[in-house]
Amino acid sequence: MTEPAMVKAALTSQAIETPSWAYGNSGTRFKVFARPGVPRTPEEKLDDAAKVHEFTGAAPTVALHIPWDTVDDYAALAGHARDRGLTLGTVNANTFQDDDFRLGSVCHPNPVVRRKALDHLLACVDIMDATGSRDLKLWFADGTNYPGQDDIRERQDRLAEALAAVYERLGDDQRMLLEYKLFEPAFYTTDVPDWGTAYAHCLKLGPRAQVVVDTGHHAPGTNIEFIVATLLREGRLGAFDFNSRFYADDDLMVGAADPFQLFRIMYEVVRGGGLTADVAFMLDQCHNIEEKIPAIIRSVMNVQEATAKALLVDREALAAAQRTGDVLEANAALMDAYNTDVRPLLAEVREEQGLDGDPMAAYRRSGWATKTAEERIGGQQAGWGA
Repeated sequence: MTEPAMVKAALTSQAIETPSWAYGNSGTRFKVFARPGVPRTPEEKLDDAAKVHEFTGAAPTVALHIPWDTVDDYAALAGHARDRGLTLGTVNANTFQDDDFRLGSVCHPNPVVRRKALDHLLACVDIMDATGSRDLKLWFADGTNYPGQDDIRERQDRLAEALAAVYERLGDDQRMLLEYKLFEPAFYTTDVPDWGTAYAHCLKLGPRAQVVVDTGHHAPGTNIEFIVATLLREGRLGAFDFNSRFYADDDLMVGAADPFQLFRIMYEVVRGGGLTADVAFMLDQCHNIEEKIPAIIRSVMNVQEATAKALLVDREALAAAQRTGDVLEANAALMDAYNTDVRPLLAEVREEQGLDGDPMAAYRRSGWATKTAEERIGGQQAGWGA
């Protein structure tokens, strides 16, 4: 049985990166519902992110998305983050919102368009240099909608060529994180559709190329924990994009659809040493009908709860049952941990850090939502249209 002190120590050291874009107005393909007090600048996004960290103690880094978070001085933006107790984390490239990328970006049949996409990726590495960020995260909307639209194999060659150029540009302490997605916006072929494709490209590039597992990017019924276990075993799990899905890439709060799945994933992370490895735990969510900051706080708490339950698994009892083929006892070892109410334990962990045991209640009392709604009048709210 894991000692409570060890569980507390692991929970205290866990860090969950929040995404800058989750603080802006986001939504579905049909409508984006604007809310009062939404940030208008990258700096105001960081101000909101600082509140999440203030009340959870577990969200010290913020991911950027370029060009959504473009500023004139990235070193100054990093300083703004530091002044609020944060650091800038992963830099996310964007090769899906330009008209030139209608038929793809780095996989586009036109070399001029491919060069434009590659230049953007290299510019993102320049931004990493300025912010001190370690990770560059790449997700490509590239693919085809119709049989015969383009050469499937040739598109993989183009992808490999672009990834190699970016990898060569990375500094010694920087990493490339390659994300995959089953489908959308391409519906016939997707150029990076699964973890195997991402893994194959990373394997050729070198050890600083790692795979990102977005929990919403799989077919229904996919055993995500198997993917996590395999990538950890191979030393190629670079990061998570945590969210939740009911149908497709819904980008809802992590753990909303299937908290048991999140627990199973986090057990494999604990089992595979992922809590102490260089695995980045990131949120990738868009909050449409709910308040932004409370939704992000709740998401952080959901990851913490799943992690706490995973840490409480009696691994000795589980291993003994597995060795003897006792199917029911092995399953019970997992279920006993999952059914444990870990909220009092997490409240204790927070209080020992000088935080309020209930982050949601602490945020409500802070009056930050009222303050920002009153002060953030005028200007263009961050977000994207639909």
